[in-house]
Amino acid sequence: MDRIGQSRDMREIATDVLPELDAFANAVRARDPRAGSWCEAWTVRDIVIHQAGNAEELARVLSAHLSGRPVPTRRFEERETPYRAMGDLELWSAFLDRCTELAEVCAEAESTAEQDTEIEWTGRTVTVPFFAEHMREELILHRWDVTGDDSTAQQALSEPWMTRHSVLQVGRPLLARGAAHLPLDDRHVIRGRLRVSGTDDIVVTAGAESTDIGFASQEGAATIESDAATRALLLWGRRPANPNRWHSDAEPEELRSLRLLLSGY
Repeated sequence: MDRIGQSRDMREIATDVLPELDAFANAVRARDPRAGSWCEAWTVRDIVIHQAGNAEELARVLSAHLSGRPVPTRRFEERETPYRAMGDLELWSAFLDRCTELAEVCAEAESTAEQDTEIEWTGRTVTVPFFAEHMREELILHRWDVTGDDSTAQQALSEPWMTRHSVLQVGRPLLARGAAHLPLDDRHVIRGRLRVSGTDDIVVTAGAESTDIGFASQEGAATIESDAATRALLLWGRRPANPNRWHSDAEPEELRSLRLLLSGY
């Protein structure tokens, strides 16, 4: 894959709003589109398709809000299907174009819209800053899917905003997806604490009627202790190549249930 057809001004807008774009692009361009990735069942090409669809949908929903004509969020299959029909060069160009368009819409929203206004997104409401931040998170996470645990990935995953976004903005949808695969009932409730030294714990619970995720002061025993980058990966159903980066005193069944709950996308 190669970079084509972008002006300097457009690229500056894109990288200003999405500072992780170049690192993601460089990682993807260094690999064959059909190479595998750490995201189960996805090739590098599949990741680019997913990212093009993400950028397009984030821009579409935010732009519609700015114009006063809100639209519902489309499912992954609908937004990604057109990109699957593209050749590799056309797909790469489309991905860069969609990122630039998203950056332009986000820049407009930052200067013209109330930042705390509520916008419908995948069955919940988010605010204006969510749209750029979520794409940044997608670029970080899926770059890791391509590269694994290199220094760039570990530094980006360790950023506090990355953990906050994962917990506060997408934590509940992630848990709901994981809980759907577990035999939860009134007698089977999953509770877990993810701990990083010097920070609040992330506490997750899941029962037959509801799931919850949030921050809490460190208290009692943790289910899993790790570094910050590893904890961010665990929240998304991933794990570092080196298993020594996380530790647990939990019983195997407790640990297995928590990992299934945190199965991510």
